[in-house]
Amino acid sequence: MNLVELHGRSLELAAGVVGTVQPEQLVLPTPCAGWSLRRLLEHLVGQQLGFTAAARGAGPDLACWRDVPVAGDPAGAFRHSAARLAAAFARAAAAPDPAPLWLPEVRADEPVPFHAAVGFHLLDTLVHAWDVAVSLGSPARLVAAVEAEPELAGTLLAVAGAVPAGPADRGPGQAFTAPGTPTGAAGPFDRALALLGRDPAWALPLR
Repeated sequence: MNLVELHGRSLELAAGVVGTVQPEQLVLPTPCAGWSLRRLLEHLVGQQLGFTAAARGAGPDLACWRDVPVAGDPAGAFRHSAARLAAAFARAAAAPDPAPLWLPEVRADEPVPFHAAVGFHLLDTLVHAWDVAVSLGSPARLVAAVEAEPELAGTLLAVAGAVPAGPADRGPGQAFTAPGTPTGAAGPFDRALALLGRDPAWALPLR
């Protein structure tokens, strides 16, 4: 698969996770500090529409990146925005030399090369899909599905390893926290999570 196809696969796997969310679960906490499951899903949909606008040539307009209310149908909102993004990426990738994308939430001063942008959203999709799955108490199926596809798992790990990890890039207000140290037996998904500051052993707080 090429990178755009792998990205499409990441959307499919994430949609499978989001499709299991029940309305009463939208209040659950997530590994994203201070975010409920509803807030996380609204962020996911907003990001998909933001990347869609960028792939269609939008400039550095933060208005394109607002979180989007998911109302009573988070799975439908996710699938609809994912389909729009997949089509926009496919159309942009068909150009002989795809134009870079403006991603003001990632880099405000200049556009990001197309394939780097696709890779970053692949990473964001799978990591946030894990956030959703672990909030529901069932991340193992997603992790196994990704690791059953070595090309997808390898891409996830490679992109995670390329995310800047300096003090100015990680911490409060940033997308990721300081990298952790995975265990020796960790698979590629858990190693990617640790590189991004996620705790692969995160679980819902006991009530």
